Amino acid sequence: MCGFVGMVSNGPVAATLLVALQSIQHRGQDAAGLGTRVGPRFHLVKGMGLVSQAVPTHAVEGWDGTAGIAHVRYPTAGAISTSEDAQPFLTRRPGILLAHNGNVTNVPELRQDLASAGLHVLSHCDAEPIMLVLAQELTALRPARHTAADLVKAVRAVFHRVRGAYSVVALLEVDGQETLVCFRDPHGIRPGVYGQGGDGAWMAASESVALDVAGLRLVGDIPPGQLLLLRAGQPALLLPVVPAQPRRCVFERIYFARPDSVMVDGRVNRTRWRMGRELAREWAAKGLQADLVVAVPDTSRPAAMAMAEELGLKNREGFIKNRYSGRTFIMPDAASRTAALRLKLNPISEIFEGQRVILVDDSIVRGATMGRIVEMLRQLKPKAIHVAIFAPPVRHPCFYGIDMPTADELAAAAWPADQVEARLCAMLGADSLSYLSVQAMRRVVGAPLCDACFTGDYVVPVSAEERAAILAERRA
Repeated sequence: MCGFVGMVSNGPVAATLLVALQSIQHRGQDAAGLGTRVGPRFHLVKGMGLVSQAVPTHAVEGWDGTAGIAHVRYPTAGAISTSEDAQPFLTRRPGILLAHNGNVTNVPELRQDLASAGLHVLSHCDAEPIMLVLAQELTALRPARHTAADLVKAVRAVFHRVRGAYSVVALLEVDGQETLVCFRDPHGIRPGVYGQGGDGAWMAASESVALDVAGLRLVGDIPPGQLLLLRAGQPALLLPVVPAQPRRCVFERIYFARPDSVMVDGRVNRTRWRMGRELAREWAAKGLQADLVVAVPDTSRPAAMAMAEELGLKNREGFIKNRYSGRTFIMPDAASRTAALRLKLNPISEIFEGQRVILVDDSIVRGATMGRIVEMLRQLKPKAIHVAIFAPPVRHPCFYGIDMPTADELAAAAWPADQVEARLCAMLGADSLSYLSVQAMRRVVGAPLCDACFTGDYVVPVSAEERAAILAERRA
């Protein structure tokens, strides 16, 4: 999973891009980069770590480019993450700066096709093949001075050759003008929005919060299957490329996006609230009883509040989250893993002692973290721990940009669907486990969705060879 911000303006954009990029830091903490275009030249800086580490403010001071792209990366493809894999990517012929969010499923095939034409993919990142395919298709039409019509043909070829899920933002000269080029695959699985400033500036980003911090007005989603051309001081130009078949990712709404982001189906916070309300109704139908509701911070807070309101229970903050602990790395033994969890989440004992608690979270993937949370809370002597997940069971790996493990590592995939709650509840040591049903989730978000991680219904077919390649990289 990744996040991008692209901007075109009448003035320098580097400082604004840097601020906007920090608003979507949650979408990737492994690497970051920022590039701008100054006439025929490009400035580019990228590296490993958080935005403040990979793109320090002093590195972009004095950059006068009026168009640029910035990116944060969390690798879902590539066994090794290095600074060479950081985005955006740059090709000198015909001069393209490009970044994307998503996951390309046929990278080996693209590498082979490109190599046969003398174009070599040097990184482990799937944004580079997208860029090289686009460059190859454009230069096949003409070497330079590309038009919007050329771009439509080239992007149509990208849609035909590149499989998977991808939202792309690129910077190049089109019709003799500096242009921010945006497109999403015909299914629009990964998000992308764009907005306008009062000074004629345009911005495209993975989430609307990037527009908010930059002071731009949200216009809408980048339409799937279309080409969006943005130029400073000019109206946005939308060009049809292929028919769209939208299947937006539901896991963005459940877990990944910031709650204050706005997507095509509304604000994420509202969606999570409605999921919590639906879960409360399904939970109550089981005849269970509780005294209070506690969220596992931070994503599940809206759902927990909605559950408490719907059930007429108290909603309490039961954990203090250490916001400086960073990512939880794999620890060598159970004791160190428990210590790492305690560093990140410290429970408030008096909230849990003697209480029947509904513990609300967004998902269970491997089950190890939730198991350690339940084990930690048992020491505080609650009367009961009822685990409630405001999403269906994750039973299938994602191949479209969410870094989920192989099926044999997914806790809910170990048993038949009708046994998952009971068997996993016993494994976790909870008193009950309740998932939101697929039907309730779809009532909230509406159709059409990509919910393959829950249902196994993959929007873009992934061949056995492609699955094997992707899973081999993840295992590595």
